[in-house]
Parts: sequence; C-alpha cells; structure tokens
Amino acid sequence: MAERDLYAELGLKKGASKDEIKKAYRKLARELHPDRNPDNPKAEERFKRVSYANDILADEKKRGLYDEFGEVGLRDGFDADAARAMRARARGVGGPGGAGFNFEEMFAGAQRGGNRRSGFGGTLEDLFGGGIDELFGRGGAPASGFGGRATTSAKAPDQESEVTVSFEEGFQGVERELTISEGTNSRTIRVRIPAGVEDGGKVRLRGQGAAAGTAMAGDIVLTVRVGEHKLFRRDGEDLHLEVPVTLGEAWNGASVKVPTPDGEVSLKLPARVQSGGKLRLKGKGMPKRGGGRGDLFAHVQVRLPDGHDHALIGKAIAELESHYAEDVRAALKH
Repeated sequence: MAERDLYAELGLKKGASKDEIKKAYRKLARELHPDRNPDNPKAEERFKRVSYANDILADEKKRGLYDEFGEVGLRDGFDADAARAMRARARGVGGPGGAGFNFEEMFAGAQRGGNRRSGFGGTLEDLFGGGIDELFGRGGAPASGFGGRATTSAKAPDQESEVTVSFEEGFQGVERELTISEGTNSRTIRVRIPAGVEDGGKVRLRGQGAAAGTAMAGDIVLTVRVGEHKLFRRDGEDLHLEVPVTLGEAWNGASVKVPTPDGEVSLKLPARVQSGGKLRLKGKGMPKRGGGRGDLFAHVQVRLPDGHDHALIGKAIAELESHYAEDVRAALKH
C-alpha cells in the first residue's frame, strides 16, 4: 500500500496551522458529505479519508505522533520512547550495540516470529504490536508513513444518538454542535441537519465515531426528532392546514389570508365551496431532498355565526334551511 499523506488529503502541507486544518476540513466535508453526493461511492470514500485526516491532525497529541512516526505511531500500544531508542540503535547511535548492532538480523528474526530479543525485554512484535513494517522501512531505515500493512483492518461499530430540532429548523435546515466523548478526552463537531428532514430521519456522520483498536473509526448515526407545528400537520413532504371561513365567504367565494412556512399568502376560495373542501397551494410544503418543495393543502371549515343575537341568526338559518335541495346525509344511507 502506498504511503498516505494526511496533510495532502486536506490539500495542505506539513506544518499547517490549526485554523488552516479546520478551514480545509470544513470546506471539504461540505463538498463531499454523502447528503450532497447520494449514490456516489467515490465521494463517500474521499469523505472518509478527509474525516480520518482531520481526526488525526486536529488532535495535538495524535498529530505529533503522526509527524514523527507516521501512522504506525497511532496504533494502540505504540511506545514512542521505545521506538526512538530502537531507531537510534538501528542507526548505530549510542546505547548497547552501538555501530556494531546488527539490525538486519534482528528485524528479520522478528518478522519470522523467531525468539530473538530486542534488548528491551521482548521481541519487536511485542513492542510494536505487529507494526514493524510501518516503523522501519527496508533494510532497517525509519519509515515516515505506513509502508507495510494497513493501520486499519476493519470498521469500529457505529454510535447512535438523537438530536432535537424545532419545526422551523427542520424546514430551513440547521447546524448543531455535538460533543463527542472519547475516554477522558472530548471533541466538538458540527453537523448539518438537512432542510426538510422528517421526524425520525437519520443523519450519518461517516468516520466521526470512536475508533476501536486498529479498526477504522465508525460512524455516528443521529436520529432527528422534529417538533410539531401549532398550525401545520405534516404528511411526508406535504403540509395540511385547516382554514375556517364564514358562510358568506363559502357561498360567494373570497380571497383569504393564510399562513405558509414562507409567510402569509392569499388563498382564493371558489364560490359555493363546501366545508371539508381541499385547496392546494403548490410548492408551499416541505423541501424535498432532491430539490423542489411539497405542497400545502388548505382544508376549508365553514363556521356558523357566533354572534349574540340568536333570534336573528336563528331566523336567517331557518330561511337557509329551506334552500337545501337534497338530504345532506344521503351518502351515508345504504
């Protein structure tokens, strides 16, 4: 496997500042996020590499180990002090053995799984957990990256969590900061909740979960809980709204003001509209994932007068009763 340059993954050079790393990662994460690149395995794989690079370079301790030893320095059980001493011995610089130290023989013996001792109380495999190829190159030369086996052989389990947003935030989309605990350490990441997300929808943060041993970091899977709206009832990408109207508006037709997620608009009622009638406001519903909007359906509710002159109202209603041409409940009869 070719040596990987984590700085190059972010479009940076070694020595980049923390701010440069953060800025580069955020830019690439937005461009490569799976929500913006559905069914694009190349973008997904690139997103994983970028996330992994940021996870290492944004952590001062991990970055220091990577800069000095390459990715082998990030493996569980890696002993930096022992590695430095081993390098010095391999180069013939000080310590027992000096210039006469036969590194080739020791390296080969350890690779064969033999019983040669390293001088540190164990074999190279004992010291570096099988990471010999990554620590030393051919002929015993120190390697700057990983030149042998991959440092990750599997993916750690996903972590699940929940995030709650209001109806308005779910409509517009919103960013949230999440604090991820990793043992005694913690880190903060920003997650974009996409516009139009449904209650119970999932947002997957690829490569942002915890690592386990030599396994690649898993994902964080967020379940989004979207609050209800006091006026709108949601059905997928469509919204439903009950619109009360007067007898006169229902009989004569009218233009009435109704709310939408974008603000108030005029809804034209046709003359003779019945209670329960459904009128569509096209493109006034929730955002769709692939672009566009759902619809808003206005459900007409004809309201009786609620004035205090019951005698007058009753007389008017009685007059109206005489104008029904058929039984209004005829459809209910078998």
